[in-house]
Amino acid sequence: MPHVLVAGRIHEAGIDLLKSAQGVSFELVNEISVESYAGLMGGADAVVIRTQPLTESIVASAPRLKIVSRHGVGYDAVDVEALNRRGIALAIVGDVNSGAVAEHALMLMLAASRRVIFHDDATRHGNWKLRNDFDSSELDGKTLLVVGFGRIGRKVAKLAQAFGMRVMAHDPFLSVDALRGSAVIPARDLNEALSEADIVTLHIPLAPKGPLIGAGEIERMKPSAILVNTARGGLIDETALDVALREGRLAGAALDVFGDEPPAPRHPLLSNDRVTLTPHTASLTRECARRMAVSSVQNVLDFFDGKLDPALVVNRDHAKGLT
Repeated sequence: MPHVLVAGRIHEAGIDLLKSAQGVSFELVNEISVESYAGLMGGADAVVIRTQPLTESIVASAPRLKIVSRHGVGYDAVDVEALNRRGIALAIVGDVNSGAVAEHALMLMLAASRRVIFHDDATRHGNWKLRNDFDSSELDGKTLLVVGFGRIGRKVAKLAQAFGMRVMAHDPFLSVDALRGSAVIPARDLNEALSEADIVTLHIPLAPKGPLIGAGEIERMKPSAILVNTARGGLIDETALDVALREGRLAGAALDVFGDEPPAPRHPLLSNDRVTLTPHTASLTRECARRMAVSSVQNVLDFFDGKLDPALVVNRDHAKGLT
C-alpha cells in the first residue's frame, strides 16, 4: 500500500480525495517547514509538498520515494537532479492557478498605483488632508512591461489591456513572432523596455546567474515607475529595491514573494511605505487552493494507477513508473 506524506496544510478537498482513495494510506503535516516533514520521509512512497525546500539529503532519507507532487507549478526549492538520479518523478499541477495569480498581480498594480495601503492607514489615523497630496496614479494609458509571457503573463496582459494599458512583453524563451501574435508589443531588449515602462510585472522563473532586477536594472527604470513581483523573490535584489524606493529613484513596488520566506522581522522592506506586501498568497484564494490541492493529490493517485499525464511531469525523461 503506497504511503503518501502531505507536507504542509492543503485544502480539505485534497484530503478528502486521499480519504476516498482505495489502497493508499497518508499522513498530514500541517506546518510548512523542512523540520516538520523531513523526519517522516523514510516511510513515504509519495510526497505532496508546498513551498518547503526538498534537498538532496532529504531525498536520500526517503528510500521508498517514487513521486514528488508540487502543490503548484514552481519547483525552485526542489533538487531536481537528486530526484533524477533516483528516477523519482516530479509532478506539478496543470493550469489551475494562473487566473488567481494574474488577478493578484493586477490588484498589486492598482494598490501600488493608488497608494491604497498608505491611504488606508492615513484614514484610520485621522490624516484626512492626505487626499490633497495627489500622490496616486491611474493605470489607464500607462505602459506595462510583462516579463515572462507564459500562462500567467498572458492573462495579466489581457487584464491590463482591459484597464486601458499599453502592454509590452519580454520573454527570453519565446520568439518575437510568438509575442507579436499575442496582441502585445514585443520587447527584444529588456534594458530598453525597462526604461520605457511605467509598471514592470515579473512572471518568469529564477535563473542561476542571480537576480533579474538588480541595482543596474532599477537605475534604468523611470523614477515614476512601479515594480511588481508575484513570481519568485530571488528575481529582485531586495536591498537595491529598498534603497531606490527610499531615495525616490523608484515610485513604488508591490511584492508577493521574498528571497527568504518569511522575511526576517528587521527586513528593510517591511518598514518601507513605498512598497505593498502580501505573504506569497497570489494563488491562495479559496477557489485556487481547492484546485491545487485536488490536482496535486490526483497526480499522486494517477501515478500509482499508471495514468499520470506525462505533460505534468517536469523530469519525465528521467522518471520511472510512467506509462
